[in-house]
Amino acid sequence: MTDLAERRLQTVRDHMALEITHDWDAVIETFEHPRYELYGSGQIFDGEEQVRKYFAMSRIPFPDQGNEIIALAHDDETNIVFVEFWLTGTHLGPLKVKGKTIEPTGRKFKVRMAGTFEFAPGSDKIICERPYYDTGAVLRALDLG
Repeated sequence: MTDLAERRLQTVRDHMALEITHDWDAVIETFEHPRYELYGSGQIFDGEEQVRKYFAMSRIPFPDQGNEIIALAHDDETNIVFVEFWLTGTHLGPLKVKGKTIEPTGRKFKVRMAGTFEFAPGSDKIICERPYYDTGAVLRALDLG
């Protein structure tokens, strides 16, 4: 494995760990350009301001949202790191779903997800994170859907 591939894998590990601790400044530093494309909901958050709003919005219902990496792989040709992980959390705040608000239940969830991190060519800085998930998985895990 190349030095660049190792650095990219470490960037993803760091990025995901920093999301758990809510060190948003440090998470932003892992990006060359902050961008999330959420495959499931279709939402895109482009630029630092929108990404920070995404962080705040997504932690309202699940302030303890975390992740546990299952597997990582790097592809030199596409400048992408693939990750499979468990997304975890506790429903501790209001959750907005299809125009309705579900009040906190205190229930915990753990769902399996995958994602990609695209890197700028020749760089260990992220240019886009793309989580892939089933939008109903968390609701089902919370026994809400």
